[in-house]
Amino acid sequence: MTDAARFLADLEAKPAALTELGDAFRAANPWDPLPAAAPRRVLLLGMGSSRYAAGVAALHLRAAGIDGVAEYASAETGWPPDRGTLVVAISASGESAETMAAAERHRGTSRLVALTDRTESTIATMADLVVPLHAGEERGGVACRSFQHTGLMLRALEARLGGRPADLPALCDRVATATVSLLASRDDWLPLVGRALDGPDGAYLMAPVERLASAEQGALMIREGPRRPAVACETGDWSHVDVYLAKTLDYRALLFAGSRWDGQAAEWLRRRGSTFVAVGADIPSATATVRYPGDLVPDVAAFTEILVPELLAAAWWAGA
Repeated sequence: MTDAARFLADLEAKPAALTELGDAFRAANPWDPLPAAAPRRVLLLGMGSSRYAAGVAALHLRAAGIDGVAEYASAETGWPPDRGTLVVAISASGESAETMAAAERHRGTSRLVALTDRTESTIATMADLVVPLHAGEERGGVACRSFQHTGLMLRALEARLGGRPADLPALCDRVATATVSLLASRDDWLPLVGRALDGPDGAYLMAPVERLASAEQGALMIREGPRRPAVACETGDWSHVDVYLAKTLDYRALLFAGSRWDGQAAEWLRRRGSTFVAVGADIPSATATVRYPGDLVPDVAAFTEILVPELLAAAWWAGA
């Protein structure tokens, strides 16, 4: 059962959980048990928040020349089982029915890894390797810390397979510092953001494709907690698929900065008299702006910025 007060407490516990995750990385790389030889391909399976994180991770794997893809665990079609495939089944609870069914198809053929917070769950018993998320119990019933930790664990997998190198303990520390800053300053920015995005036609969240999970997860938080309409869109694609609504609705947007197409989207919003909030950079015509330490560093932004719509969702949910 979801609970607004406990959800907020889960968010406030993020820095401590990040510190624990950083300590776990210092103790050992959880992906070291994988064979030294790189897999022929990597398949990331999940639903909801897990799939959002997986989609961005798969993009970065491909950018590094690694044959990686994220699939809906509910899909009836997809890559067939193969001994050269590394399958990462992502489920914080370890009991997601769709993810277990998808993993079962690969069991005994592909190398199967369970990325979960429950190391004795059903999906863990199916796997060749279990990688714990170290997110802890989310007593609010909403995947918030587990989403953040999933992204960081998949970032570590990318580095392990030959993608962008990363100092994961240091990254966890930087994300924790940025998270503490956002939590400490929320009384300054959260009321402004809440008023800017509180419209009759819902909230619209934009992010560059490299961090699209932030917009997808942010929209989910607004739907799941306060039960308000919210939609995610990729910033460049927004000008092709969502700009039309800005002409007819009381359009309220949250823009995660960092796309080369930020200016294009902001100009359309300005022309149509729409309201938008910028997160991570100062963008002309934004009604409100939220900054935090390290927000111009892509990895720090990717794993920190989600706290803005999460805290917004918590505030709206508590006031519902």
